[in-house]
Order: sequence, then structure tokens, then C-alpha cells
Amino acid sequence: MTMDTPRYDRRAASRVLAGLAQPGLFSAPVPVPGRRTFEFTCTALKTEPNSHLTFSQRLYLERFMRPCRPYQVTSATHRITWTDSDGIPNTGHYRADGLGPLVPIAMRETVLALWHALAANTAFAERISALGPREHAVLAGTTTDHDPMDIFRVGIEAAGRALAQHALLARQTPYRSAAEFARGMQESGLFSAVATRWFWELQASTYRRGMIPVTLIAQPDGTVRYSAETVATLRAMKDATIADAHTVMRRATHVEGLSIPEALAKYHDDLDLISRQYALLPAGTRPACLAAMPHHLGGGHYSILPVVVDQFVTVFGTIAARCELVEVSAELDAETADRAATAEDRVFYVPDMTCKHCVRTIGGVLESMGIRVVEIDLISKRVVAEFRSPRNRLRAFEAIRDGGYNPVAERPEVAAEGAVPSETAV
Repeated sequence: MTMDTPRYDRRAASRVLAGLAQPGLFSAPVPVPGRRTFEFTCTALKTEPNSHLTFSQRLYLERFMRPCRPYQVTSATHRITWTDSDGIPNTGHYRADGLGPLVPIAMRETVLALWHALAANTAFAERISALGPREHAVLAGTTTDHDPMDIFRVGIEAAGRALAQHALLARQTPYRSAAEFARGMQESGLFSAVATRWFWELQASTYRRGMIPVTLIAQPDGTVRYSAETVATLRAMKDATIADAHTVMRRATHVEGLSIPEALAKYHDDLDLISRQYALLPAGTRPACLAAMPHHLGGGHYSILPVVVDQFVTVFGTIAARCELVEVSAELDAETADRAATAEDRVFYVPDMTCKHCVRTIGGVLESMGIRVVEIDLISKRVVAEFRSPRNRLRAFEAIRDGGYNPVAERPEVAAEGAVPSETAV
């Protein structure tokens, strides 16, 4: 093997990332914007008859969350849409009996603040530039995103997702404000619990659908923890997804005689639906989050996750206090809602469409509503479909959002330029 040949090694990859972060991932104070007003639209989620889950939530539960049961899942009650301070359209969820829309909006602003601080860290960029072929080979062979800046950006975003998703359970905790909830999550070790007990696709997909398969138990010291049933179920789901990934790879390499690179290429879509980073995990190995692995660096023990979480919680508390939210109506004008669709109505974009599975999902939603799909272009995120009216288009957008995607009317130039991959092995 040459030095630049991709090599799967989770501990080595984690050490490379820790070496980049340890000298000072956020060495300077993170600039926090001043008070800002965000307009958002709000829609109540439509659950299935005699159920607390939506169709999309139930379908994902049945297909990818065995042995989790419906009663173990908490669902959002509302979905919101808004445009963040970088001009990127967003979708989030909250419960009416919880902390409201502030958490997903302030979370997104915190992600942006930390992303901008990371991009401005010239010393961090220099350390990335100094990586050699061996380090790049380990990252290429182990992580999904490969590029260190992307890996850290997606890791920051994952911390934000964990916060907003667990906020659906705020009523199970003693925390009564957004900042207090974030600090309580940190002190309770819930960010670490997500990193070690969940698998990546479960966290990303359930977040997008506004659901969480967790029950929290309040402790006498003011912290919270996962219930014993939650811990057992998360472990069972993680074991199941690892087994599924190994089944795909065994069939490809032993039955079909493919090499590992050929197997990964042929079954890319299948492994994306499971958790591709587990496909090469040695049998019997318990996977560990790269950000949570400890290393001996600089004369002491170091791991990335506490550094990211500490900054995230601190910045989030400040931003949450500075956000002013204004709800605006999402209703169409009655006079134009049912007019015939125009040529402009046919085109829209889905910024978070990242793979062929996304293409199939979005196309399937439209076709199930009797809407003919003319084109779905994965590169430009552009979709062309024959809607019957603006109202038909709006309902289709709602159905696509139920599937975890965020359609927008105009090309999101800022989102396209600043987008990062949707998953990583961190």
C-alpha cells in the first residue's frame, strides 16, 4: 500500500483530527452578532389517524429503526421555515408544550457563528495545509467528507442538531429556557451520549423528520439521563445497522467477488441508507465517534467533542438572548391560490438534496400526489415539476418537508456556495 492509498482506521483518523484541533480550534473569542429579528412561518404537523406520528415518521420508524416501537418516539407538533442570517432557507421543528421555535432558529445562528470563526482561524487552515499524504489517506479511507474543514463544519452542525432535537423533550426536564436547556444538556452529558450511542444516519434522518426515540429521566442533582429502555433500544438499533452494513459488504465481496472499492461504489445508495461508515468496521468492533475518542496530546488527554460543545453552548446562550422572532402567515392569497400554474411555478430547488436516495424520495413524493416530474438535477439541486396551481405546489412543498427536505422557490446561491456534505464519520 502506498502512503496515499485510502486506509480505514478510525483511531488514526480521530488522532489526525485531534491534532488539528488541539492547538486551538476556537483560540479567539467567537464573534456573536447583535440583536436580530427573524420572520418564520409555522405549520402544524399532520399525524396519521389514531397516531402521534406522521406518515413519514412511521415509515422511517418501520424501515430503519427496528426494534424501536412507536411509543418510544416523541414527535414535534409544528414545523417552521425561515431564512437564516446567511440568506439560506431552513426548516426546523418544535413542540407546542416545549421551548418553541427559538431553539432551532438560535441553533442555526450558532452553527453559522462557529463556522465563520473556524473559517477565520488562519492557524487552523495552516495546520490543515501541512497534513501529509498519510494523514489524507487515513481521512479519505475512514471519513465520509474527507476534507478536514468539512468534517469539523459538519461536526458543529451535528452538535446543533442534537440540541434542537432533544429540545422536543424539554417537558421531561427541569430546564425552562433555551439557554438553560443547552447548559443542562451539556452538564448531563447528552451531547456525548448522542456521539457514542446513536449512529449517524439515525440522528440525521430523525432530526429532519422532527422525531426523537428517547425518554429522559430527571435526576436529583438537576441533570437528566436517558432511560434504561432508551439506552437498550439505541444500542439495538446501532447493532442492527452495523449488521445490515456488514451483510451488504459480505454479499458484494464474498458472493459477487467484488473488491472493497467496487462494493462501496456499487452499493453506495444501500449503504447511505444504513450507515456507510460502518461497512468497513471489523466484525465484533464497537464503533466510537471520532470526535469523542481521547488522545494523549500536548502533555494531557484531549478529545474534540468537549471543546466543540463548550463553545456551542456558550455562543448559543448569547445568541438565544438576542433573537427576536416574528411569525408570518404561510397562507396563499385566495385569489391566486387556485389559478393555473405558470412556467415559473414549475421550477424549485432543494438545497439539502445530496444523493440519489434524496432524488428518489423527492420524486416519489411528487408522483404520489399525481404531479409529473420533468427533471431532478442533483448537481444544481434543481427540480422541474408540472404543478396544477400555486396551492398544489404549496401542498407538495409541505409533503416534501414531511420527508425531511427543504424546497425553496428561488435558486439558493449562498447555500450552494457554502454547502457542506450532509454526513461524516465524526
